[in-house]
Amino acid sequence: MAKKKRQPNNDNLMAQNRKARHDYTIESTMEAGMVLKGTEIKSIRDRRVNLKDGFVRIRNHEAYLENVHISEYAEGNQFNHDPLRNRKLLLHKKEITRLLNDTKAKGITIVPLKLYIKNGFAKVLIGVAKGKHEYDKRETLKKRDQNRQIDRVLKHY
Repeated sequence: MAKKKRQPNNDNLMAQNRKARHDYTIESTMEAGMVLKGTEIKSIRDRRVNLKDGFVRIRNHEAYLENVHISEYAEGNQFNHDPLRNRKLLLHKKEITRLLNDTKAKGITIVPLKLYIKNGFAKVLIGVAKGKHEYDKRETLKKRDQNRQIDRVLKHY
């Protein structure tokens, strides 16, 4: 029997990027750890994170999470962190190489999808994504509405 891949528990879900699933078609996902400062993890546990405009950039064979806003910790002092600093992602060399090869194609980017706590550590679920056109977005919304109507009708039978 194959081992089932565990999905992050909603109790541990700290932030979700719903806009990414609307603007992009997610082709594959990968879990990565993050290098954080002490006040950053405290803000994450308070759910003061915004993934909406975030993306992953690979520089010098290292992956960095950029443009993700983690608010300053309320009880922090002069050692508080910069909310928009670039955070290094903890990935294996093979995973970084695979991401680098995937993003060589035009229109492909890497976006953060979810941020959650797993075994006491902050993890981010990143996805290799291809941008949708406006007509693709409308088509997705249309299909979702149709499925909702079908479910409503079948519920009564």
